[in-house]
Amino acid sequence: MNRNEARSRAKELVSQMKLEEKVTQIRYNAPAIDRLGIPAYNWWNEALHGVARAGTATSFPQAIGMAATFDEALLYDIADVIAIEGRAKYNAYSEYEDRDIYKGLTFWSPNVNIFRDPRWGRGQETYGEDPYLSGTLGTAFVKGMQGDGEYLKAAACAKHFAAHSGPEAVRHQFNAEVSQKDLYETYLPAFEALVKEAGVEAVMGAYNRTNGEPCCGSPTLIQKILRDEWKFEGHYVSDCWAVRDFHEHHKVTKTPAESAAMAMNAGCDLNCGNTFLAMWDACKAGMVSEERITEAVVRLYTTRFLLGLFDETEYDEIPYEMVECPKHLRLSEKAARESMVLLKNNGLLPLKKEAIGTIGVIGPNANSREALIGNYHGTSSEYITVLEGIQRYVGEDVRVLYSEGCSMKDSRVEHLAIDNDRLSEAMIVAEHSDVVVLVVGLNETLEGEEGDEGNNYASGDKDSLLLPKPQRELMKAVAEMGKPVVLALMAGSDMDLSYADEQFDAVMLLWYPGARGGKAFAELLFGDASPSGKLCVTFYDGIEALPDFEDYSMKGRTYRYLEQKPEYPFGYGLTYGDAECTAAEWSKQTPYQIRVKLVNHGECRIEEVVQIYAEACENSLAPGHPRLCGFRRTALRPGEEKEITVYLDSHTYTVIDEAGNRVSGGSHYRLYAGTSQPDQRSAELLGHTPVKVEVDL
Repeated sequence: MNRNEARSRAKELVSQMKLEEKVTQIRYNAPAIDRLGIPAYNWWNEALHGVARAGTATSFPQAIGMAATFDEALLYDIADVIAIEGRAKYNAYSEYEDRDIYKGLTFWSPNVNIFRDPRWGRGQETYGEDPYLSGTLGTAFVKGMQGDGEYLKAAACAKHFAAHSGPEAVRHQFNAEVSQKDLYETYLPAFEALVKEAGVEAVMGAYNRTNGEPCCGSPTLIQKILRDEWKFEGHYVSDCWAVRDFHEHHKVTKTPAESAAMAMNAGCDLNCGNTFLAMWDACKAGMVSEERITEAVVRLYTTRFLLGLFDETEYDEIPYEMVECPKHLRLSEKAARESMVLLKNNGLLPLKKEAIGTIGVIGPNANSREALIGNYHGTSSEYITVLEGIQRYVGEDVRVLYSEGCSMKDSRVEHLAIDNDRLSEAMIVAEHSDVVVLVVGLNETLEGEEGDEGNNYASGDKDSLLLPKPQRELMKAVAEMGKPVVLALMAGSDMDLSYADEQFDAVMLLWYPGARGGKAFAELLFGDASPSGKLCVTFYDGIEALPDFEDYSMKGRTYRYLEQKPEYPFGYGLTYGDAECTAAEWSKQTPYQIRVKLVNHGECRIEEVVQIYAEACENSLAPGHPRLCGFRRTALRPGEEKEITVYLDSHTYTVIDEAGNRVSGGSHYRLYAGTSQPDQRSAELLGHTPVKVEVDL
């Protein structure tokens, strides 16, 4: 069904509603209208990395891990699985007339905010720090979720619009002051891609203000940019209880009725929260017109018709058995393997099972289910932790010893014990092992969203890049045992790994890899597959040189504007092979493309990500460093050479001026083709540099 037909049917149905019925339909928990045969519908559902919060579903790596795959085809497939499982669950729930929260087909995902500061707790929900990567992967995710059938398979939502990335503690009253250049160069491109290229059905506003206007009541963001400039035709939803913030925290209105009217008049169609309960009063007081409310309801019912909720559709027969089926579980394991980033390897990896008698698995995240899943997750029928993955892999051939080593953040595990009560056990395990796998990091109680139950820091943000003190003490104790050590970090963001890099033989970043992540890690550990993930965020050398957390200027932030040498750079990640781009040829034809020769000098089959970066050589408006404009993942056998075509971002040869306009970047560009960005630190870590191609337009 096309949008015009859906909108026409929506207008006809809404025309039969009374005003008092219309104002009930602009809330996330829209009640039934029995006289019109309209069932209740709850708009609030989540699907960041699998159908969330409504029972069993396939669990994929957290979004930040999915981004590290640099694999847009994979993101499409993951979102397709989410939509299939969402439909299967919706079909089954509907048979029982269960129309509760988290059981609809409007998923408030993906999150394409820019991860501009490593302290932000919700950065794990994003696709990293680069606008092009975020837009490309987000577009694939939306297309996979919404499908290409007669009806939408599910409705995706781009959030949180716009200029939203912490701090969590002040998000309800915070004003993000953003230059027009930064707004259009960094904060908006991913949203624009999802609207223009993916046809995303919904956009969610952020809690904060942007340049003085509350994002859920901003004429600039919603009307000028989203609808007028980008021609967005879907519906706009507030973040949850964000409209209440207008009068309670932003203080731009005085009453709920004023807040409801402000949001509605700016173009916000749906309220996650309860402030739109005051819409009737606002309408009666002349603050908002019935015509505007009608338009909002028509937009919402257009989405419901596009989903086929009033028709028989091709998706109605998707059976419940599709939920967490073997095919979907295999995809989650593939995603986990592709997401993990090998940061250091002095030759210890891959481990050879036949050469090991005993392996010690140590650390607070070694047997943690929480560390597998990150936030906004569903329930898995089976969890495979790192410890369990290693135990299953080696079977009875290798003895596996285990120690928790320390608490995640507290001074002791048992409250009656003395401090560091598991430290001696960890040292004993290390002493009796041929090799140690030390598993440290965070979970959603240490980094996450403001207000999440159990957050160590009430805001969900980190106050430093250091691991909690008990884990740092554990790392030191294990290092002093003198055994070969693989450090595995489970976290959703940049952490200080300087000690691990100095002391341990190998370092691998697992992110929050999904419910079966331990199985995927074991397969990489023992060489059944090669690590192939790339960092989608910069690992900074401390936060001292970073701007203030509340400063939304991009100066000094992310790889494009970095003024310090990073610990590990954006785009970096090792494999068990040694891939190198040996030549590249630019083609002037459109779509823009570059042909790259890639060779694997190593002795292992690998997957590698070719990355293309562009530099405007004669334009002061360009970012300080070359920026990502294309990438492609490919497999290589030992010694194999391939020629790969990489299609480039349509904005490759443009820049953003101070007024936010996209303009020509000049006639001379330099392209870099490699397995990393063209920075000094990547060259030090990899031992080779990308190929340079001079481009004269």
